[in-house]
Parts: sequence; C-alpha cells; structure tokens
Amino acid sequence: MDMDAAYSNADHVPGSAGYPPRWSAAAEAFRKGLGSRAELDLAYGGHARERFDLFHPEGASQGLVVFVHGGYWKAFDKSTWSHLAAGPLARGWAVAMPSYTLCPEVRIADITRQIAAAVPAMAARVEGPIRLAGHSAGGHLVARMCAPGMLPGPVAARVARVVPISPVADLAPLMQTAMNEVLQIDPQEAEAESPIHQPAPQVPVTVWVGGAELPAFLDQAERLATCWGVEWRAPRGQHHFNVIEPLAEPDSPLTQALLT
Repeated sequence: MDMDAAYSNADHVPGSAGYPPRWSAAAEAFRKGLGSRAELDLAYGGHARERFDLFHPEGASQGLVVFVHGGYWKAFDKSTWSHLAAGPLARGWAVAMPSYTLCPEVRIADITRQIAAAVPAMAARVEGPIRLAGHSAGGHLVARMCAPGMLPGPVAARVARVVPISPVADLAPLMQTAMNEVLQIDPQEAEAESPIHQPAPQVPVTVWVGGAELPAFLDQAERLATCWGVEWRAPRGQHHFNVIEPLAEPDSPLTQALLT
C-alpha cells in the first residue's frame, strides 16, 4: 500500500485548498463578533505557541468544551477554528482552543505533554464538567488525554466525554510516509503515543469519522473504537475537511454527541 496516498486527505477531497482560507475567514469574523466574550492568547506555558483562546457563552456556563486542532502535528494553530465554538456556545458551554508547538521543532510526545498542560490551565478558568474534542492529529491528542495519569486527578475527574474526530489512533503507518521526515516518529514513539495501545478509558468516548473519508481513517477510527470498546459513528457523505463543520451548529448530531 502507498502510505502517502493512504493518508493524503488533500488529494482525496476536491477543492481541498479552499478550506483553510474559508476556515480562517469564518474564525476571524466569529472572534470579532464575540467582543468581550472572547479572551485571546492566554498562556499555559512559556513557548510562544503555548496559548489558548477562551470563548464564553451568554450567561453562566454549563462547563467547558476543549477543541484541539489537527494538521498532522505540523500545521495550523488555534486561530483557524474559532467558529467551530458556535455550537457549544449556543448551548451554554464555554469553549477553549489551544495552539501547540509544531513538528519538527518538537516531537509528537512533546505535543502530548503540552496539551496535558493546557487542559488544566483551561479548566482553571471555567467550572463544571469538561468535554474534549479534537480533529485528526487533535483527535489523537484528546484520545491521549484518556491515558492513566495524563491529567491531574481533579481535572481528569471532571472530564465527562471525549470525542476524537477522524483520529490518528495508530502512529505506526505514518512512519512509512514522506511526512515522517518532519514528524520523526520512530517505533518507540509509535508504540508509546498510539491511543490504540492505551487501556480503555473510564470516561465515555464517541469516536467520530466521516463516512466518505479515506479508508485509512475509517480503519483508524474503527480500530480505536474496537480497542476501547466504545461506539464509533461515520456519517454518510462527510469527508476529512467537512466532518468538523457541524460543531458550529448547536443541534447537529456531532454537537449533540459531544454535549450529551
């Protein structure tokens, strides 16, 4: 199997180049529209990218949703996805979105540690239950937060649901792709950082993936759900780039799966 083709979402989705600029424009407009309900560039560490944005609902918050972005651990930051907070915000939840340092400046294991530091910092700003969602590489990262001891006990106890969206749950196949020149995954890291090798979490998990995604991503989602003994859902017609868009809708199946 050609692993580069198997994991090349941009080549699989027609018009894929148009998605990032549309996301960025929608995200910027969303932030501006929130006014004082948007707290931007809050620090959770010393690196310039160890920052998060926090969006507040009108009135008291029901709790905190954390969304971790994708980009194969080597692209994007929090500013591209702000508009995806609209669904949970409309349902009364605060939403936090962190950036993290990208490969090759750091390894994937370092990014996992950054998100493990970000979640408590974000949780300290909002009371109540915590719900974690992440897309692609972000799906991997929120799945990693389920590992025993990854989050401090009091924070882990507040996690009410985790929704990895199109997650990379097994890193080993990526060692056979050209992108590994940037990611630098070796067999030891693939073993340690792959959620499929973690114990099944105690928190409720819903694995989500687009029904029209590449077979490799469908397989990754199904394997994670099988290894953990949790449900997985694959809505028909959704591909790797539009599968996250329903988060912007308060009553979409994806938003409901995250918040129920």
